Amino acid sequence: MPAEFHQLTWDQSLEDDCRQLVRLAVREDLDRHMDLTTVALVGAQSEGRAVVVARQHGVACGLHAIPLALDEMETAVRWSPQLQDGDAVEPATVLGTLAGPARDLLTAERLLLNLVGRLSGVATLTRQYVQEVAGTRARIYDTRKTTPGWRRLEKYAVHCGGGRNHRTGLFDAVLIKDNHLAHVAHADQQSLSPAQAVELVRQRLREMLPADANATIVEVEVDSLDQLSQVLPTRPHLVLLDNMSLAQLREAVALRDATGADVQLEASGGVNLNTVADIARTGVDRISVGALTHSATALDVAMDWG
Repeated sequence: MPAEFHQLTWDQSLEDDCRQLVRLAVREDLDRHMDLTTVALVGAQSEGRAVVVARQHGVACGLHAIPLALDEMETAVRWSPQLQDGDAVEPATVLGTLAGPARDLLTAERLLLNLVGRLSGVATLTRQYVQEVAGTRARIYDTRKTTPGWRRLEKYAVHCGGGRNHRTGLFDAVLIKDNHLAHVAHADQQSLSPAQAVELVRQRLREMLPADANATIVEVEVDSLDQLSQVLPTRPHLVLLDNMSLAQLREAVALRDATGADVQLEASGGVNLNTVADIARTGVDRISVGALTHSATALDVAMDWG
């Protein structure tokens, strides 16, 4: 079985992150005061009903966040979802219904739409990448190029869009990159090849994490076929092929296959919707795409009063 990172589903960790984001969002909007417009115009006893509706084609995500946000804001608004995270939507698709005190509805509106719009945008873009590589062995993976504080939520959205989660953070896997090697060369005046770095990391893991050393995923970045040929005998779980041409990627796959190494190859760099299909057809196992989270456009969702 190929090594796999933890795949994010909606759990207590995501709920905790969501609540912390909601607290910050409430402070941004209300600054510990009140919604001046709503309080001035809407009676305290007024009740209301509204639907959350998609304005674009896409993938719904963040619906689990709505009841948590309403609870964190201490509202009496009731949320009735009509879809699930990961469901495809078209323009005018109703995601769910909100009902309760009108003041609470109006005050929470933008916060709820921001949450759902952002996460649905990530899920939607991910689905587009996944569809581009359909029929190949390649799987689409996210990166750590996420919005600060939104890491788990955005990676959850990638999962809802059909993508796969790369490491969640620095704590749960090893990824040896060129800057690690550059620092060693500069600070210690010692040239360390990617292959040597893999061996050294494994030794240090046995010292630091004796019980978990073998279970810790080790990935190393290479930028040439020579480096790949040196790294394959060390059997890292993954090799990141950085900014290689299509021809180089095909050669890398052939080289890995010829050695019989049980090593997954991950392409990175220069990946967009126009290039990802060609990259997938080279035979790589994984394609990491920073754009899934750093360049996703929020899906247009709205709250229509009913």
